[in-house]
Amino acid sequence: MKKVKTVYDHIRSNNIKTAILVILFPVIFIALVFLFTWIVAPASDAINIAIGVAAPTFVICMIWMLISWAFGDSMMLHMANAHQINDNDAQNKYIYRLVENVALAAGLPTPRVYIIEESGLNAFATGRTPADATVALTRGIINKLDKLELEGVIAHEMSHIGNRDIRLEMFVITGLGVTVFISDMILHSITHASHARDEKDNSAAVLFMVWLAFFVFNLIISPLLHMAISRKREFAADATGAQITRNPAALASALRKISDNPNVASLSDRKSMAAICIANPTGKKSLVSELMATHPPVEERIKRLESM
Repeated sequence: MKKVKTVYDHIRSNNIKTAILVILFPVIFIALVFLFTWIVAPASDAINIAIGVAAPTFVICMIWMLISWAFGDSMMLHMANAHQINDNDAQNKYIYRLVENVALAAGLPTPRVYIIEESGLNAFATGRTPADATVALTRGIINKLDKLELEGVIAHEMSHIGNRDIRLEMFVITGLGVTVFISDMILHSITHASHARDEKDNSAAVLFMVWLAFFVFNLIISPLLHMAISRKREFAADATGAQITRNPAALASALRKISDNPNVASLSDRKSMAAICIANPTGKKSLVSELMATHPPVEERIKRLESM
């Protein structure tokens, strides 16, 4: 008899797959630099070049990540035109109490609560740690979902906080940004190297191969890994959210309603924000965008929730 997967099985499976995908980022990056430079240089030189390129790249990533860590959450909330509510806000007290209760059930500190005054149905979480996290909800999702469905959405966002997905997403986005920046710098350096080289010097060829490795990594490998990681974290947040509320059917019902209108005008041109929202807020649906989307198909998410 086939074993029925529990919530805990879904969470464990997604966490293992995410760890493997994160490890693949530096492994594939170093391998690409080595393989491309090996075409124009001896293997020993290619190894040294790969290490020499990887080390400063990782250092720059860490520095940029610290900057994002300090200011990323406030920038996201500003981009969404969100405003904060609190427990003495009479108009929104119900929402604040709902978030507070879900946080208590999740065993996490009550996050700051923000509202985005838009009719589309969406939500996201941000912040550096659970102690200073934020949950943002659109007015549309507050008005259109019933209490149990809204609890499911809040639990999903609390899961991202508890699972440290905000930190992971910040790491991935920062890494992608840095590799694109360094790739552009190398491309500018190739011109100077080609003018300065002598007949026995192949520095321009080596630089070109290093740039080609960055190009392939940025164009193909990074988007695929980012998509895979984001999808696993969405599945994990769905499963953990269902665990918190003990009501996977309510979150499944919420996802059905959200999929009808997840659009948020203030985030329509903010592609980097799509990965942290419960559904893609840009409203763009095409074959390519669906294949490369950071969210799994809503039908698959609902199917998994209903099977729990």
